[in-house]
Amino acid sequence: VHISPIILDIEEEIVYYTLCLTVYQLRTRVFLRAINKFSETMNQKFLENMNFEEQLWNNYFHLAVAFITQDSLQLEQFSHAKCIKILNKYGDMRRLIGFAIRDMWYRLGQNKIRFIPGMVGPILEMTLIPEAELRKATIPIFFDMILCEYKNTGEFKKFENEIILKLDHEVEGGRGDEQYLQLFESILIECSSTYPPIAKSVEMFVSLVKGLLEKLLDYRAVMNDESKNNRMSCTVNLLNFYKEINREEMYIRYLYKLRDLHLDCENYTEAAYTLLLHAWLLKWSDEQCTPQVMQTEFQSSQTHRHLKEHLYEMIIEYFDKGKMWEEAISLCKELAEQYEMEVFDYELLSQNLIQQAKFYDNIMKILRPKPDYFAVGYYGQGFPTFLRNKVFIFRGKEYERREDFQAQLMSHFPNAEKMNTTAPPEETLKNSPGQSGVLLDIQCFTVQPVLEEHVRFKNKAVPDQIINFYKSNHVQRFHYSRPVRKGSVDPENEFASMWIERTSYITAYKLPGILRWFEVLSMSQTTISPLENAIETMSLTNEKILAMINQYQSDENLPINPLSMLLNGIVDPAVMGGFAKYETAFFTDEYTRDHPEDQEKLNRLKDLIAWQIPFLGAGIKIHEKRVSDSLRPFHERMEDCFRHLKVKVEKQYGVRELPDFDDKRVGRPTSMLRSYRQMSIISLSSMNSDCGTPSKIVEESFELEVMSPKATSSVSDENVLQLSTLPEVKMRKCRKRATKRSSVVFVDEKGASELPDMKCLSRKYEFMSDTNLSEHLAVPPKTSVLKQMSFASRSMPTIPGLTLSVCYPTQEEANVTQRMSQASIRPNLELDRKTLKKKKMNQFFKTMYKSKQFEDGKNTGGEQHSDYVTEL
Repeated sequence: VHISPIILDIEEEIVYYTLCLTVYQLRTRVFLRAINKFSETMNQKFLENMNFEEQLWNNYFHLAVAFITQDSLQLEQFSHAKCIKILNKYGDMRRLIGFAIRDMWYRLGQNKIRFIPGMVGPILEMTLIPEAELRKATIPIFFDMILCEYKNTGEFKKFENEIILKLDHEVEGGRGDEQYLQLFESILIECSSTYPPIAKSVEMFVSLVKGLLEKLLDYRAVMNDESKNNRMSCTVNLLNFYKEINREEMYIRYLYKLRDLHLDCENYTEAAYTLLLHAWLLKWSDEQCTPQVMQTEFQSSQTHRHLKEHLYEMIIEYFDKGKMWEEAISLCKELAEQYEMEVFDYELLSQNLIQQAKFYDNIMKILRPKPDYFAVGYYGQGFPTFLRNKVFIFRGKEYERREDFQAQLMSHFPNAEKMNTTAPPEETLKNSPGQSGVLLDIQCFTVQPVLEEHVRFKNKAVPDQIINFYKSNHVQRFHYSRPVRKGSVDPENEFASMWIERTSYITAYKLPGILRWFEVLSMSQTTISPLENAIETMSLTNEKILAMINQYQSDENLPINPLSMLLNGIVDPAVMGGFAKYETAFFTDEYTRDHPEDQEKLNRLKDLIAWQIPFLGAGIKIHEKRVSDSLRPFHERMEDCFRHLKVKVEKQYGVRELPDFDDKRVGRPTSMLRSYRQMSIISLSSMNSDCGTPSKIVEESFELEVMSPKATSSVSDENVLQLSTLPEVKMRKCRKRATKRSSVVFVDEKGASELPDMKCLSRKYEFMSDTNLSEHLAVPPKTSVLKQMSFASRSMPTIPGLTLSVCYPTQEEANVTQRMSQASIRPNLELDRKTLKKKKMNQFFKTMYKSKQFEDGKNTGGEQHSDYVTEL
C-alpha cells in the first residue's frame, strides 16, 4: 500500500528526456517488472472479499495508467528511425501494461462497482493513446462499466456523466482523433448487441458521445487558429450541445470562453448577449448559488439575486458600449422593478432611472450607423465540417464595406477561390475535395434585412431614430434581389422586361446574437414582375424622401448636400427618367388590354407617382430655407424643374395634398410629415400584396356626425355638450367599409355643400387620429369641408382612429334626444382635471338655474358653449 505511491511519485519526478536511450530503456523495464510484481501479489492476497484492499487496487490502477501515459513512452513523438529502433529492441511497452490493466479490471468481479465512476477518467486517458491494438483491447472496459452500473442501479448515468466531463478535458488537452471515434462506436455497439435489454440505451449513449467528440475535435482544431470566427463557431456548437443534454456546468464554462473571445474582438453586443444566457439561468431569489452556476469572477455573489444583479450590470455596460441602448433599457427596467418592489433600495432605483434617461437620450441624439449584412457560402469538401457546404448571414461592423469584409474572409482560407456569381452552386462544386489542384469556393454578397412587424408601432407616428434600430436589429429574414430578363427586351426601356428573382434567407437565430453570424436554415425564391418592381421602387423612393425630410426637420445642423442630391435626382429631367419609362412600359392601351388583372396595380403606381409631388414639395421648402447663397441658382433651377413636373403629374394623375400639421407638444421636434408617411416602414414590413406595397386594414373607427341645432334643445344631461351657434357633434362607432378608400371619408358630399352657415373642421383637424374635447380651444374658422379635403386616394397615408363625416339628420333623428355618455368619450379624451371639474360645476349650476326658470314659468333660453378640438 505504501510502496506504490512512492513509485508513482518517482515516475512523475524523473525527467526522462535528459537520459540516454539505454538508461531510459533500463529504467522503464525496471518499473514495468515492479508493476507486474505488484499485480501478482494483489491477485494472490488482496482480491478476495475478506482481504480486498480498495485503496491498494486504486493506487495500482493510477500507477499503471500514469506509467502507460508518460510522454517518454509515446513513440509517435520520436523520429521514425528512433521509433523503429525502440520497437525492434524493446517492443511497445504501452501495449504490455495496457493488457495487464485490462486483465486486472476483469478480475475485480463484484468489486468493480466500487471504482465507478472514479476509474472512468484514467481508463479513458489510456484508451485515447494512439495505438490501435491497445485501443481495441481497452475500449471494451467501458461496456463492462456500463453493464456493471446497470445491474446495480438500473441505469448508467454516473458513468455517462463522468465520461462526458473527462472527454471534454482530454480532447481539449490534445488526445483523441477520428480513428478513436470510429473504434469507440463500433466496439460498444458490437458489445451491446449481446445484451438486448440495454442495447438501445447504449446506442443512444454512443450517439451522444460521438456528437460530442466530433464537436470537440473541431474545437481543438481551431483553438490556435488565427481566425477567431472559427473558434467562436466551434465554441457555440459545444455550448449548444451541452445545453441540449442539460450539462449546466459545461454549458456555462463555454459561455465564458465565448464571452472572452468577443471581448478580444471588441464585439460588445455579442458579449452582452452571451452573458445574458447565463443570467437567464438565475432567479430573482435569495437561493444559494450552486457550484454549477458560479464563475471565478463572481465568487463574492452567494445568492441568485446578487449574481444576477452583477451580471445585469456587466451586460448593461456591454450593451452601452455596443450602442444597443434599447436592450440596456429593458434590463434596467427589470432591475428597477426589483429595486422598487422587492429589495426597496430607492438609492439604486434613482441611479437606475438616471441611467435609463441617459440611454433614451442617446437613442434620439447619437447617430448609429446601420451595419451591412452579408451572405457567405462555403462550398467544397475541404472546409471544416461546421462550415462545409453551408450558408451563413454575417453582420458587418460599422462602415465595413463588402470588399473589406470579403478580403478578410478570404485571408482565413488562402486556398479558396472567390465565386463571381450569386447564383446557387452546382452539386459538383459542393462535392469537390479541395485537393490535387481543386480549389475551394467562397461566395459572398450583400443581403437586405427584412424588418419584422412590431404591433406596438403599427399605424403610429414613430421617429426615425427608433425605427432605424429595428431595421438592422432583431432581424431573422433577409432578401437578395437579382434582376433577370424574360421575353423580348426593349433596348430603350429596360423596365418593361426587368423581372426580379428574390431569394429569402431565414437564419437559425435573430441577429445580433451570441455570434455575428448564424447559419441559414431555409431559403425560398419568389419572382416579382416588372410592374411590381416599379411599384416597389417608387414606394421605396417615397419612403426615402420622407425619411430624409424628417431628419432635416429634427436637426437644423445637417449638411444640405444629401438633400440636394436626392431632390435634384428626381425632379431634374436630365437625370430623371423613371416616370417616362413607367408610362411607356405600363401606361399604354396595349398593356391594359393584355393584362386586365393588373388594373389595381397600375392605379397603385399612378397613385405613388402622384403622392411623390407633395413629398418633393415639402423637401424643396426645407431646401429653400437651408440653401446657401452660392447654391441659390441651383435651387432656383431645381424649383423650376419641380414646377413643370408638378403640372405634368397633377394633370395626369390628380392632385395630392398633405395637411398642414404642427406638433405643438412641448419638447417634441416638429415634423409635418411624421403622421402622414405615405408608406411607413412598419406598414412595409407587414404588407401582404403581391407587389410588395402596403395594403389598408379594415379597422374600427369613429365618425363625427354633425346634427342640426334643433336637436340640442331637448338635451339637459350633464354629460351632453351643447352649442348655441354650432350644430351638435356626436361620436358613434362604425366600421370602415372593406373597400379601399382615403383615411378621411365624407359621407354626404351633396348635403354638406348645401350648408352655407355650418362651421366645419379645417384640414388641420381633418387628419387627426384621435378626438378630444376641450373648453379652452376655439372652433376652427368657417370653411367648407369638401374644399379642404385632398383627393381621395388609395395611397393616402394611413391614419387610423377616426373617420370624419358630415351629414344632415333626418326629422326623426332631430326629435330624438342625443346623448353622449361620459364613459364612451373617456378613452379618447385627455382633459385637464381642473378643467373637467370646472366644466362639471358650470354645467351643474346651469342645470339648476334652468330648473328654477322652468318652475317659475319663465321661458329663458340658456346659452351654452363647448369647443371641439381634435388632437393627434
